[in-house]
Amino acid sequence: QVQVLESGGGLVQPGGSLRLSCEVSGNFYRINTMGWYRQAPGKQRELVALTRTGASTNYADSVKGRFTISRDNAKNTMHLQMNILKPEDTAIYYCYAAVEEIPRYEYEYWGQGTQVTVSQ
Repeated sequence: QVQVLESGGGLVQPGGSLRLSCEVSGNFYRINTMGWYRQAPGKQRELVALTRTGASTNYADSVKGRFTISRDNAKNTMHLQMNILKPEDTAIYYCYAAVEEIPRYEYEYWGQGTQVTVSQ
């Protein structure tokens, strides 16, 4: 059974930094795309950043230049370094992983979410 677990959220002042981590555990063949999504109160869940197996990345326009996504395939982990945080970054952040449990059979997994609050 595959599990996805986030960590690293918290309260930070505007202009500050936080680093989120995500670990995928269990029995599987490999992890393909991984990413971070967020959902603010009263809003739909939105993409923050994605990283693919070929190391290509995508970022939402609102976080480009401030957030950096990275992954360690040997450890099945992914990180999101968030700098110059703004109040509008406040949301629950979710880790996403597209996992091949056996070759060619890919399933989508989500973590339980971690709260990020940017406020004075």
